[in-house]
Amino acid sequence: MKSTSRTFSVTAAALTVATVCLGALTAAQQQSKGLPGANSSNFRPFNQITKANVSQLQMAWFYPYGAPTFSPVYANNMVYGLGRNNSALVALDATTGKEVWVHEGLNGITSKGINYWESADGKDRRLIFAVDSFLQEIDATTGKSILSFGTNGITDMRVGLPRAEGTSLRVMPASPGRIWRNTIIFGGQAGEQIMTPPGDIRAYDVLTGKLVWQFHTVPRPGEFGYETNPPDGWKYIGGANNWGEMSVDDERGIVYIPTGSATADFWGADRHGQNLFANSLLALDVRTGKRLWHFQTVHHDLWDLDNVSAPQLVTANHNGQRVDVVALAGKTGFLYVFNRQTGAPIWPIEERPVMKGEVPGEWYSPTQPFPTKPPAFARQSFTEDDVNPNLLTKEEYEALKLRVRNARNGTGPQGGLFVPTQLNGDSISMPGNQGGSNWGTTAGDPQRGFVFVAGVNQVAVLRVNDIEDPALAQGRRGGGGGNQVNMGQVNQGQRAFAQYCAACHGADLKPAIPGVPSLLGVNDRIDEESMRVIVSEGRNNMRPILDVTNEDIRAIYAWLTVMNPAGRGGAGRGRGAGVPLPPGPVVASGGAPKPALPARYGGPFFPGVGGTTGNMPWPTDVDAAKLTKRYQSGYNVMATSTKPPYTTITAYDLNTGDIKWQVPNGDDPATVERTTTGGPCDAAVPCTTTGVHDTGGVGARNGMIVTGTGLLFQNGKDGWARAYDVDTGKVLWKGKTAGQSIGIPEMYMSNGRQYIVFMSPPVTPGSVAGAQGGGNSAAPVNPTGPYGYIAFALPR
Repeated sequence: MKSTSRTFSVTAAALTVATVCLGALTAAQQQSKGLPGANSSNFRPFNQITKANVSQLQMAWFYPYGAPTFSPVYANNMVYGLGRNNSALVALDATTGKEVWVHEGLNGITSKGINYWESADGKDRRLIFAVDSFLQEIDATTGKSILSFGTNGITDMRVGLPRAEGTSLRVMPASPGRIWRNTIIFGGQAGEQIMTPPGDIRAYDVLTGKLVWQFHTVPRPGEFGYETNPPDGWKYIGGANNWGEMSVDDERGIVYIPTGSATADFWGADRHGQNLFANSLLALDVRTGKRLWHFQTVHHDLWDLDNVSAPQLVTANHNGQRVDVVALAGKTGFLYVFNRQTGAPIWPIEERPVMKGEVPGEWYSPTQPFPTKPPAFARQSFTEDDVNPNLLTKEEYEALKLRVRNARNGTGPQGGLFVPTQLNGDSISMPGNQGGSNWGTTAGDPQRGFVFVAGVNQVAVLRVNDIEDPALAQGRRGGGGGNQVNMGQVNQGQRAFAQYCAACHGADLKPAIPGVPSLLGVNDRIDEESMRVIVSEGRNNMRPILDVTNEDIRAIYAWLTVMNPAGRGGAGRGRGAGVPLPPGPVVASGGAPKPALPARYGGPFFPGVGGTTGNMPWPTDVDAAKLTKRYQSGYNVMATSTKPPYTTITAYDLNTGDIKWQVPNGDDPATVERTTTGGPCDAAVPCTTTGVHDTGGVGARNGMIVTGTGLLFQNGKDGWARAYDVDTGKVLWKGKTAGQSIGIPEMYMSNGRQYIVFMSPPVTPGSVAGAQGGGNSAAPVNPTGPYGYIAFALPR
């Protein structure tokens, strides 16, 4: 771990604007107003709801059009969220849930949330977000676009980003970023294949929209870390991006940013070396973008072990002193804990030898970092004894046990970590690329030194295949830019859809069997990332597709985009099934007007088609001859094939470095209903009706809220919100919701009453939400209960 500092791409004029400090709220002022802070702890100091009275919570209101993947934000007796077909920002009365204003037509908006900014005098209040890579703002009071921001209300986030500027790529982050004073910091999300853009961290001025600084996550010549990549690597290596959360130490002015893997996932023959600053925790000076320190959790990632969840900033007792620490939960299942100021590990992190693979041309790091403390929160090994008997037929159960038995695997309690992939053979990866900690799954009590992690246990059986890379092939042919529709990919998607999907969803995208959702307009409902998770993990009655590759999933999504011309592809938002929406207080539509692309760049936008598939031409000055072939693996996640508990909530006491408690994260109804004690059940061996409880929800990655009265709130995937005792893990309250939420709950005080708001999709027979747990935010027909945004409070 190095501590050398260097300033990257700082614009002096922009810094002058940022340091004037035009009256933004401080952290203390934010807390006094009940606003969530930028430290991402999800901690609320409110004391009205306590362990003694939490059992009395009851539903106060629900807003049926709220998006379950979008985290609401509270400010000044208003709740701001996404609703009305997942394409409108709405302002709701915080005590009644009634619409105050609606700004519709925001298709393509940031999918996981927005940021709220307020001047110190409270007169200037702004909601900050991106739509199709265009950063923009809305007046939080009126709901109308702020056209003085940027250029005519727009800042193009592709400007200055290699392989993105002047294209139709969607490089906007899925997460809302974080605000410090008058500066908003963003990561980015532009794909995970070869020749996609790097994940540079950018900071913009909240008032003007001007770039303040830019940090290169793939270092350029002369910059720190450049030698950890090939000499020409900065010309083509992408990723190393922050698509998840980040946290800001307000007093120190440090932003802590977790980063994901470098491109391409599962293959790194063109990026020999440790690949800074991929898979790292970055500590940057929020004023300048200067690197203060970093730690890389995975060297030369070949498993897609991104760092995603919010670093937790807490203060703990260590060696007789109070120490400010930052704790990062990883997909590896480890919690990495550092001194917040210096980056020194609180407990030793050892570089240990790991296995080396033999995929042609690949480079393997000889060691990987292993924390000696705290203990892991997720399972890190997987053998045939860990295959789930509850949700598989006897034939499936035996076949998977044999596959795991014959796969490359490690030994010991951490044997599933860093197992090298092999060509045309299986390798075990545990917790897997969708396991461990992910977006929205951490929270903390800053003063007591507690950190909470929602962890996922689900093995991935990686299988590397021999293919020709489309970007390299196009580079040899002298192909065009990244914003063109890749018809080869579309044709591939049509073939893959016929193979994997048509039997249930129909060749015409209309259900071929009862109870299966229609895929007409599916690109308006879910984005490519969500489709990948659905396909790889399964949803309710839909089993995971075990052997479909990531390339096929991308290709299917591209084909569906072409088949649904009214869709917005990568927007991930749109019209859901249900009854027509009632009239509402619409004050504006469409956001700030988007500028047209110059004709030479291809004109219209095709989000999710050409932009995120590695369809850029190979650099003409980089020799690609040795890379005429590349190797890939699908995500190959086997969520329901992993023995429960599928997910857990772990409480860490960082005063001791120990696990305080760990409990299953709710239940999985299918496992409870279909359980035997002796193995898989089928026609010959009927399922018992007793069930096995405390299974955790399959893939339940749901956000948490922690209170000053010692409560932890979370909505489980089984349709129950819960309040846990932070000292024991005991469930003190359960409240009924319609289904799981992917977003982070919100808690606030309004007119003297404390509220907790959860997000939940409507569950109706045959709906997308009912069949897949998806993001439908139109009103359903005959809903099973409260849905959308659901607020609970104590009785008046």
